[in-house]
This record gives sequence, structure tokens and C-alpha cells, in this order.
Amino acid sequence: MSGNIRQWASVGVAPAAEEPRMSTDTVPILKLKRGEDRRLRAGHLWVFSNEIDTKATPLTGFARGAVVRVHTDRDEFVGLAYVNPNTLIAARIIARDPALSFDGGLLQQRIERALRLRESLYEQPYYRLIFGESDRLPGLIVDRYGDLLVAQSATAGMDVVRADIERALAAVLGEHRLVWKNDSGARDLEGLPRVVQVAGEGTMPRDVIVKENGATFTAPLAEGQKTGWFYDQARNREQLRYFLPQGARVLDVCSYVGAWAVSALKAGASDVLCIDSSGQALAYAERNAMTNDVRLRSRREDAFDALRALVTEGARFDVVILDPPAFIKRRKDAPQGQAAYRKLNQLALSLIDDGGLLVSCSCSYHLSVEELLQAVQGGARQSGRFVQVLAHGGQAPDHPLHPAILETRYLKALFCRVTHD
Repeated sequence: MSGNIRQWASVGVAPAAEEPRMSTDTVPILKLKRGEDRRLRAGHLWVFSNEIDTKATPLTGFARGAVVRVHTDRDEFVGLAYVNPNTLIAARIIARDPALSFDGGLLQQRIERALRLRESLYEQPYYRLIFGESDRLPGLIVDRYGDLLVAQSATAGMDVVRADIERALAAVLGEHRLVWKNDSGARDLEGLPRVVQVAGEGTMPRDVIVKENGATFTAPLAEGQKTGWFYDQARNREQLRYFLPQGARVLDVCSYVGAWAVSALKAGASDVLCIDSSGQALAYAERNAMTNDVRLRSRREDAFDALRALVTEGARFDVVILDPPAFIKRRKDAPQGQAAYRKLNQLALSLIDDGGLLVSCSCSYHLSVEELLQAVQGGARQSGRFVQVLAHGGQAPDHPLHPAILETRYLKALFCRVTHD
């Protein structure tokens, strides 16, 4: 990897931190309206602005990122949270114990617990280390690429404790490099600037290196999507091997840097065509194929335009993989997004030979698995195909679900057998 290794003051794994205790008498109160504590008591961590009694505790009285005690209208403690008075999600709960403090000690304890889970699941240090709310660190993402960490802070509350996060990561993981890739749209909602920068000394790495399912990949960091890689699809790419026919002709739509394509070729596919609108992504896909001693073809084009052209050309494939970006980012976009998923699947199904395989994915939280099934079935009827769902997948276990926060369950993947009517 490029860049200099940062030598942290604290090297090696520190002893497990005890949860810090403190008096919260000096922490200001954020009071809820009557009855608005039910969802929070059930385990959810988000406090919406319309749930707050702004007459008793005006939001304008709080600094962005300030720590507050969330109380019911009866002055019962609900949780310790950080607040942003200018956003729809006005506060996010970080602890349920009124004696805890949101500081470096708590951050270290949460990171240690997250690390223990990942080390129990993965033999090598390539995974999502911190998954926000599911690891009780709302607004924080940390992906691990060997000795390189790529972090994303999506909220003002996490920005305020950024230095504490860096020290806690150093105490838990020892020597590593850290890049803050704070360029997501979520920061716009929080009123925060978009910036990508190295923590401490050292140069910005151009790429991240990933080891997944026996293959090695390179992906762009600063100019790449998310933190550079999509760890959430790792188990689904592994499951592809179970269904992939030997010698299969594969079409990988929205291929990015070729994770699905290389996985298919390593599993025995004879030919893979990658489609993506980014020339840079396709260049990385071809590089990743060479790294893994396989060969693929690429086509730079919009996914819908490319699929229409392939239908017109009479192209046929044994397997088509659809892994598009989220078509539905807001609930109000659902009707248009559902139509896009249906059309994409219809075009893909038209290209699959009798008895072939469709892998249809969606990372839109606002599209349920039932709605994805409807999109596939609608596409099947329009294209004169019959579909049988053989298996379905979700995000990998380094992206655990928070059972009270359905928003943490976003990724869907359907493995479908396709036959002709």
C-alpha cells in the first residue's frame, strides 16, 4: 500500500476499557413530547425533531454535536445522546446508562467489542470494523484494509469527538494508517463540509487493497465509492460460487471494480462482460482480473442503454448479475425507483438463456425484499420468462442488523433460476 505508516503513541492492544462513569448533572436535558419515548424504549436510537418538546427545551438552545440527556415528558431518563438542532434526526442515543460519558473511554470500549466480533468471523483484517448504530456508534463507519483504516463520520456528534475516535482506534489496534473519507451526502444534511484527509502524518493512499474469498483486489480510495470497497456483498459473492455453472457466460451490470466478475471467473466462468458507466472503475476491474490470473471484457455505458443494446444484438448469457446503486434514496422516490428496478430486471431476464441464473440486488432501504421480488416477477412477465428464487442474501455479518432499527437492514440479493415460457 502507498503512504507512510503512522507510528501511534500507543502501540499494541490496550487492556479492555471499563465504561466510564460520571455525574450527568451538568449535561443539559432534551425533553420529549408525551408518548414519544415508546420507540426509543423499544431500542431505536434516533430522536426526530418533531418528537421534541421545543417549548420546554428549544432546539436552538443546543450547539451542534452537543451531548444531552433525553428525558420523557415525565422527566424520566431515556438515554444519553448527541444533538444537531438543524436536522430531521435531531439526536442520536449513544448510551442508556445515565452514569456514562461520551468520551474516549466509551469509544474505546465500543471499538474493542466491535473488533472482537470481526476477529471471530474473519481470518484476515479485511472487513467493516464499525457499522454505526449496529455497533452502538451512530454516525460512524470504519472499514479495515489490513493496516489501513478508512473512516466516515456522517454526523456532527461524531465530528466533535473525532480526536477521541483516533486515539481509541490507536489504543485498540496499535500501529495503522487512518484516512477520513468524509465525502458522503449525509454530511450535507448535517451542515458539515465534505473532505477527504489523512489523520496525522503521511500521504494519502491512492488505493485500498482487499483480500476476499481467496482473491486480491485494488480499488480507488479518494475517487472511489463509499470507502473504496463494498464489504457488504462479500457473502453474496461467495454464495454465487454455489449456483454458478462451470464455463458460464456472465454479464456483470454496474460492475464497479469487478468484484462480482473476478469472483465468477475464479469460480469457473468462461467469459465475463463488465458494464459500468465509469471508465476508471472498469480500468480497475481489468487490473483486478490480471492480478487474479483471469481475463474479462468491459463495456463503458449506462446500464439501461447497454442492456437494451445487448438485447438488440441478440446477446445471450448463462448468468446476469445486477448490483446497481440505490435507485430509491428517499421515500418519495419509491414509485420511480420501483419502476427502474422492474425495467432493469426485465432487460436482464431477456438476455438469459433457458435454465440460466439471475442475481438481482438492491441496496435501497426504501425497497423491501417483497418489492424486489415484485420487480423481478414483473420483469419476468414482461420478458416471457419464469423465475424461481433459489436463495436470497443480505449484507455480510460485519454489517450486523440492529433489531430495533430496520434502517440497518438495507441490502437484498435474490438468486433466481430463469426458464423460458
